[in-house]
Amino acid sequence: MTEQNGNYSREHETEGERLDRHWNELLQELRLAQTGTQILFAFLLSIAFQVRFQDSDEFTHDVFAGTLIACALSVCLFLAPVSFHRMVFQQRLRDRLVPMAHHLASAGMAFLILAMSGGVLLALDVVLHRTTAIVTVVIIFVLFVLFWYALPAYVRAQRDEDEE
Repeated sequence: MTEQNGNYSREHETEGERLDRHWNELLQELRLAQTGTQILFAFLLSIAFQVRFQDSDEFTHDVFAGTLIACALSVCLFLAPVSFHRMVFQQRLRDRLVPMAHHLASAGMAFLILAMSGGVLLALDVVLHRTTAIVTVVIIFVLFVLFWYALPAYVRAQRDEDEE
């Protein structure tokens, strides 16, 4: 590993070693994302069976349905790389597995933002005026997008400018 201008490269890393490293890094990220998403999903499932929820209005039911679907899709996408790996295990397809798993995890993150926002809206709608709850969730949604997508995109763009 050599450093140049704060960047590093792994000159002696083979393509196979790079793919293995990327796969291991992705697995660590997925472990964290899967756990939180599965807990949120379980919590959402339990809400539907509460008497107070069953008596709530159409808006709440619609937010709940959208949130539950977004959370289920997020779980699906976060677990998909595991299933993908199991299906192609020992088939020498890591060069296809890693990019596919990256895209699946990225899509899972997008649905997780929707699920988190919906879950927060469901909770805030109980304790705040609906308009205040919606405005608060819009701000939270924007912060998720800023920190999860815009900030990394900015850092990547800065690196690309530095390399030119």
